[in-house]
Amino acid sequence: MKTKYYFFRMLIISSLAALLAFPAGLCFAKGWSAPLDTCHKHPSGKKQKKNTVSIVSGGRCLVPSKSTKRRPKSSRIVSASRINKKISSRSAIVMDAHTGRVLYSQAPDRPAQPASTIKILTGLISIRALRDKEKVKVSKKAAGMPRSKIYLERGKSYVADDLINAVLLSSANDASVALAEKIAGSEKAFAKIMTYKAKELGANRTICKTASGLTSRGQQSTVRDLAVIFNKAMEDEEFARRIGKTKIRTRYGKLLRNHNKAMWRIKGAEGGKTGYTRAARQTYVGQFSRGKDAIVVAIMGSETMWDDIHHLVKHGFARKQQIRLASLASASPGSNSNSTRFSSSSQPSVLDSSKKKAKL
Repeated sequence: MKTKYYFFRMLIISSLAALLAFPAGLCFAKGWSAPLDTCHKHPSGKKQKKNTVSIVSGGRCLVPSKSTKRRPKSSRIVSASRINKKISSRSAIVMDAHTGRVLYSQAPDRPAQPASTIKILTGLISIRALRDKEKVKVSKKAAGMPRSKIYLERGKSYVADDLINAVLLSSANDASVALAEKIAGSEKAFAKIMTYKAKELGANRTICKTASGLTSRGQQSTVRDLAVIFNKAMEDEEFARRIGKTKIRTRYGKLLRNHNKAMWRIKGAEGGKTGYTRAARQTYVGQFSRGKDAIVVAIMGSETMWDDIHHLVKHGFARKQQIRLASLASASPGSNSNSTRFSSSSQPSVLDSSKKKAKL
C-alpha cells in the first residue's frame, strides 16, 4: 500500500514539474534571457504586441536580451528643439551648400555685430581687385590697428598676396585696413563697397562699417547672410584655396596659422572664418563636406563656439541623410504618395463637378 501511494505521489510531482517547465521553455524560445519562474500577461494589464511574451521573475519584469532587434542609435535624428538646448549661440543656421535649403535655423535673421567673419568680404574683394604681387603700402592707421594683427610696419610695402592670406587665415586687422586703403582710398569708402558686394551676393541685411569687423555703430549682419556670402565666396576657386589652408608662410618669412580650428577638429571642414569681439561674442561661418553632401554652418553670439559647430555639423549631415531617405521612399513604386496621386486623379474635383452641374 505504501509503495502504491509513493508511486502515485511521484507521478503527480513529475506531472506538475512538466507543466511548469513548458511555459518556461516557451519563453526561452521567444528570445528572452535570464531564468524564468512563470510566463503570463504583463502585471500592468496592458495589451502586449503580437508575438511577444512578458516575463515575470520574482515579482519583476525581465528585459529582453541584446539579441532582440533594436533601432541603432546612429539612425536617430536629434530634433531641432534638442539642438537649441545644446548650443549657446544666440543665432545659428545650417544650410545645404548645393541647394541653399535651410536644414536648421535659430533666429537666422537676428541682426548683430559680425566681428571678423565679415573679413570674408574683405578677402574676396581684395582677391578680385588686386594682383598677387601688387605692392600695398601700410599707413599709420593700418599699422596702429589692435589685435588680431601681424604687426605690419608703418610706411613699409607688402605684396597683396601675403596680406590677403593674413586676413583670411590670421584674421589680421592691420592687413585688412591696408588692403581697404589700397583699393578704395579709405576704410570708410571700402566698407561701402563691402555692403554693396554683400547685397550683390544676396545678403540684404548686412551693413559694413569697417574692413576688419571691429565693433562699429550701425554695422550688422545675420547668420543667414553670413552663410549666403560664404557659400558664394567658396565658388571662387582662389578664395576656397586660400581659406582652406591650415598654415602658410609669407614672402618675408612670417608663418601665418589658420584660426579656424574646425579644419583639424571636425571631419570634412573645407574652410571657415572665426570672429570675436565683446559685443559680438564668438562668431563663425564655414563649409563642410562629406561624400556628395556639403553644408554651410554660421553662428553668432556664441559662448561655446567649437561645441556649437560640432553639434550643428552633426545635425546638418544627419538631416541631409534623413531627407535623402524620405525622397527615396516617396519615389518607390509601392509608396503611399503614388497611391494618393492615383486616388486624387481618379476622382473628379469640386471644380469638375460644378461644371457638370452647370451643363445640365
